[in-house]
Amino acid sequence: MDNTQPSGNISLLDLPEPILDCILRLLSPMELVIMSEVCTCLRDRCRSDPLWEVHIKQKWGGVIGDVAFKEWQWHISTTKEKQINHLDKQINQKGSLGSFSGTWPVLYLRSYLEDCSHLNSSLSNSFMMTLYFSLENAKFWFPAQVYRGGLVRDALVRYDSKTDNFQARQQNGGWQVVGRNIQWETLRAPPVNTPSCFRYISDCLEDLKPGDHIEIQRKSRREIAYDWWYAVVGHMESCNENQNFCCCRSSETLILEFKQYSQGSSRRRVKLLRNGEQYEEASGCYGGIRKLESEEEIQRWEKLLPLYHQTPVYIASP
Repeated sequence: MDNTQPSGNISLLDLPEPILDCILRLLSPMELVIMSEVCTCLRDRCRSDPLWEVHIKQKWGGVIGDVAFKEWQWHISTTKEKQINHLDKQINQKGSLGSFSGTWPVLYLRSYLEDCSHLNSSLSNSFMMTLYFSLENAKFWFPAQVYRGGLVRDALVRYDSKTDNFQARQQNGGWQVVGRNIQWETLRAPPVNTPSCFRYISDCLEDLKPGDHIEIQRKSRREIAYDWWYAVVGHMESCNENQNFCCCRSSETLILEFKQYSQGSSRRRVKLLRNGEQYEEASGCYGGIRKLESEEEIQRWEKLLPLYHQTPVYIASP
C-alpha cells in the first residue's frame, strides 16, 4: 500500500491570486507593513495603491478630498524629480517642503509636509501607503474645512493620533495655530476646488428658489479670504409664499435667510443680486453660491448650527 505523506506547508504565494488578494484586503495597515517585509513579491503587493486606498477611505474619507490628493501628488513628484538631498530652496534643515513663514497674500500654501525624509526612492512609488502614514504620524498638513457655528473656514490640518483629533492652522499674517482637539465631526473635505481667496463661479444661480439650502462665500472685508456660510433661500417681501403664484425664482433679487441669527436681527435676511460679487456695508462681501443637494450635508448643518433664537457671535475672518 502506497503511503502518501503531506508535501509540507502551503505558502501564501502558492494560493490563487484572487484568494491571496482577498486575504490581504482583510489585513490592518500594520499587518500589511509586517507582511510586506516577508519577501519582495509580498512587499510589492502589500504596498499597492488599491489595498491602501481602502484604508485611506475607511479612516480619512470624510476629511480628505481631491485637493489633498493633488497636493500629495505634488509632494511625491517633487521628491522623485529633485531627490531628497537636492531640493535646493524648497527644503529646509528638517527636510520639509514649503514654509509656514510669510504674509498674506504673498504666502499661499495648500498643504505642508513637515518631513519628507521618509519618501525615499522606493516608498515614493507607494502613493497611498506613504500618504496613510504621513497622515497618521502628523507629518502632512492637508487642506480641509473647519465648521465654526454657521460657517466653515479653510484651514491646514493635521491628525493627532494621541487624542484622535486634529490641529488646525489658518491664514493670519502667517499660518498660525488656531485650534487643537478639533473633532472629526467638525471637519470636512473641501467640496469645491476654489481657494478661499477667489470667488467661486456658481452654476446654480438661475435655478435657486425659496426653500433651497445653500452655502455662500462671505467675508467681512474685501481684502481677506472668504468663509462659507450656510443659508436658506427665502421669499421676497412682496410674495405671499403661495407656491402656485410665487415669482421669486424669476426675480433678479435673491433673499437669503441666515438662521444662525434670531428673528429681527439685521443679519437674518439679506437681499442680494443673483449674479456677481457684491458688498453690503452692514454684513460684508458676498461671493459664489453652491446649492446643497445632499440631505446629509443639510442635516449636518442643522445639527451644528447654534439655536435659531440665539444670535451667535460673528466670527470675523483674520
